[in-house]
Formats: sequence, structure tokens, C-alpha cells
Amino acid sequence: MPIESDLVDRDQLRSFLREHLGPAETFDVQRHDQGFSNETLFVSWDETDLVVRRPPVGETADTAHDVLREYEVVDALQETDVPVPETVAATEDSEIIGAPFYVMKRLDGDVLRYSEPDRFQNSEARAGIGREMIDTLAAIHSVDYGAVGLGEFGTPEGFTERQVERWGEQFEWAFQETTESREVPEIAEIGEWLGANVPEEPAHTLVHGDYKLDNVIFGPDPDPELAGVLDWEMSTLGDPLTDLGWVLFFWLDPVEGELSPLMQTMAPTFLTEEAYHTRGELLDRYERQTGVEVRNLKFYRVLAVYKMAALGEMFYARYLMGNSDSTFYAMMEDGVPQLAEHALEIIDDERPI
Repeated sequence: MPIESDLVDRDQLRSFLREHLGPAETFDVQRHDQGFSNETLFVSWDETDLVVRRPPVGETADTAHDVLREYEVVDALQETDVPVPETVAATEDSEIIGAPFYVMKRLDGDVLRYSEPDRFQNSEARAGIGREMIDTLAAIHSVDYGAVGLGEFGTPEGFTERQVERWGEQFEWAFQETTESREVPEIAEIGEWLGANVPEEPAHTLVHGDYKLDNVIFGPDPDPELAGVLDWEMSTLGDPLTDLGWVLFFWLDPVEGELSPLMQTMAPTFLTEEAYHTRGELLDRYERQTGVEVRNLKFYRVLAVYKMAALGEMFYARYLMGNSDSTFYAMMEDGVPQLAEHALEIIDDERPI
């Protein structure tokens, strides 16, 4: 696990922040150890709490650029209805801390990853969490991306078909390492079904790419208010229903019954408590908020599972290669076959929305 000294040159960062924010007597840096993608550092600059985002140590130039794409979209959304952290500065100069990075102000509140805060353990708050999630997703999909300077942020035409192809390629890469341990033949069947059932894309919008409960932060008030959407590194222009399928995959229905050990690991289990929205209710609210009738929902749900399975297979490959000792990565030996079974159940209409 990287330590702060591997991720940042403290003296250089201090100089950078002094240039953009003025001098400070108090300066401290701590690594945030959650997540599997870009590195997050919490910085104290006198009374101002900051976040520094940079790529992991050893990443290639192409993937390192993702952090600056993330800054570009967060900066562009500052004056929109989409809640995002306030940006401070960004730089491509790897000589400062060893990689490109950007700085934003830290939001006050909670990321709902493993448990509910005490203030949300009531019916009204639980219902409010679902409303905030969907209303914010609708706000993302309603942004006039050209007007905020994101007109060249992606190539939206053919986005959905490319998603199927892209995640299929990720499987191919991972299978080179994992098939000696075990095979997942169902993946080919699922990929063929997706390729044959790509729907006509709705109007293109800004797409977050990883929109789910633990990628947003709720403010400190008793009434849930979504204070900021985080982790924009997968964002682009494309099919908004891919975001909807993704958030529904990680949203556990209160009526779903016993959870598999895999979903207990990947999704917030407190969503099964009373008063949380069902997936069907989230879908209905999304349609009302956007005015979009969601068709071909099965495709988007299967695509979300396929994407998660591809990520899981890559995690498992890295575990077998000795690049990670994560127990979650190791779980993917059985987890990916379980996800494949889940996708086939959706295809066969054996699972409700």
C-alpha cells in the first residue's frame, strides 16, 4: 500500500498551494485508503480542508490523464444544478508531486458506504436518500454540456455499442491470466446477447460512468441533502441509461430477501431496511424527473452486471499475478461466476426490477 511519501512531495505541494491559496501556518497530508482507482489525499491548509486527487503510483500516461478529465468535468459543473466540490487548481506538471493532480475543497458530510449515520435511521430520511440520488442523476443528465464547455468531452455516437465491446475486451485481457484457475463460459453468452440487443440510444447526455451511493456525499443536516457527486474519472458523453442501470445494480431492494455474500460485500446492505425505495420506485422517479420513458431496461441492467463482472475478472487477474493481496480481489474467483449467473437470470426474466 502506498504511503503519503510515495504519493506526494510535501514541500512541492505546499509551494503549489501557497501559490493558489496564499500562505498557511497549518499544513498536513493524509492518505484516504478507500477505493480502487485514483488516489485521494486529505490536506489541511489552515482552516481550509482540501482534497488532492492523483493517479496511483506507476500508472501509465494514458490512465494518469483520467485525473485531469475528472477535474475538467467537475470544474465545468461549478455553476450548474449538479452538486460538486469547489475546484481550486489542476496541473499536468508531474515534477511537482510525481504525477498530474488537482485540488478541490473537501465537503462536509458522509459517504454512505457501510452504514447509515444515526440521523438517517428513520423512514423520512431513508426515503429522502433515494429521492436525492435520482433527482441528482436527473440533474446530471439534464446538463447542457455544450454550454458548460464539455461539447468535446466525448464521442457520444455509438457509445452504448462501444461499451459492450470495451468490457468484452477487458474480459479477454483478464482471461489470459484467469482461465488456468477456472473458466466462466457464460460470459461469452452474455456478451453475445448484449451485442445482439443494443438498443437505439436515447438523446446523448453527460454520463457519470460510476454513479452509485458510495460515490456521493450527503451533507450533515438531519434531512438528506446530496452535497456532492464524487469520482468523475469515468465520465463522458453518451447514453444516460447506462448510469441508471449501474445505480440500480448496486441498489438492494428492501423486498429482495436474503442477500448473497457477494452482494453483501459490494452493495450497502442497509438499503434493505424499511422505507428505502425499491428499484422500481427509483425507476419511476427517474422517468418523472427526466420525462424519459425507459425502454429496454433489461439491456441496461445486464450491461451493468457485465461491466461489474469484467471489473471483477480484472481484479482476480491482478490477484493471481501477485499485484494485489486484496481479499475482495480474491473473492472474484467465485464472484464473477455468480455475477454471470445473475446476468443470465435477468435475461431470462427470472428476477424482477
